[in-house]
Amino acid sequence: MESIKKYVAEFIGTFVLVLFACGTAVAVGCDATKPEGPYLLTALAFGLVIVAMAYSIGNVSGCHINPAVSIAMLVSGKMTFKDFIGYIVSQFAGAIAGAAVLGWFLGFDCSFGANNLYKGDIWMSLAIEIVLTFVFVIAILGVTSKAENSKVAGIVIGLTLTLVHIFGIHFTGTSVNPARSLGPAIFAGGEALSNVWVFIVAPLVGGVLAAIVYKAIAPKSE
Repeated sequence: MESIKKYVAEFIGTFVLVLFACGTAVAVGCDATKPEGPYLLTALAFGLVIVAMAYSIGNVSGCHINPAVSIAMLVSGKMTFKDFIGYIVSQFAGAIAGAAVLGWFLGFDCSFGANNLYKGDIWMSLAIEIVLTFVFVIAILGVTSKAENSKVAGIVIGLTLTLVHIFGIHFTGTSVNPARSLGPAIFAGGEALSNVWVFIVAPLVGGVLAAIVYKAIAPKSE
């Protein structure tokens, strides 16, 4: 029963992330191919969703709402493989549901805030997303490593996600989250769907690298 509650919480959190954050990107016209797009509003939307969810479902599931975070926790030995599978299934389901509601609200011909390759370059896009995810996840691992950080962890994580979006939107629209990318891509179709594997693989690699590096540099007490 406790596991089911965690999975439901992850579904809700990822649903909210896609609906509100990707929805903001669509509503304000943010587009990775248009440098004049309102990046800050979109970046803040992603960060604020994390803050809101961290202080609402964080005590239930830890508020991963991102397979890249979950795989980092798995590699770090902070969750079981069974829970890892339950989390990512819930996250992908929540993202797809969020994108479906977004299409209902804004029309299924909208962009859905889907990610795009940087200048059509797969390798550059992979590298960018790995770096962005590494920075995001290592911040999560650091701030959640001490119980005394619990009161500010959600704010730190939310601000870090805002930071990586401010930098990354210009390049790929910023994924750092396979679920956030797959949900919108399914409904956006076209190149967004055919290239979505980049935004699934890269964040997972970035998450694993962050877990390995943090484990290597963390104080012995941890």
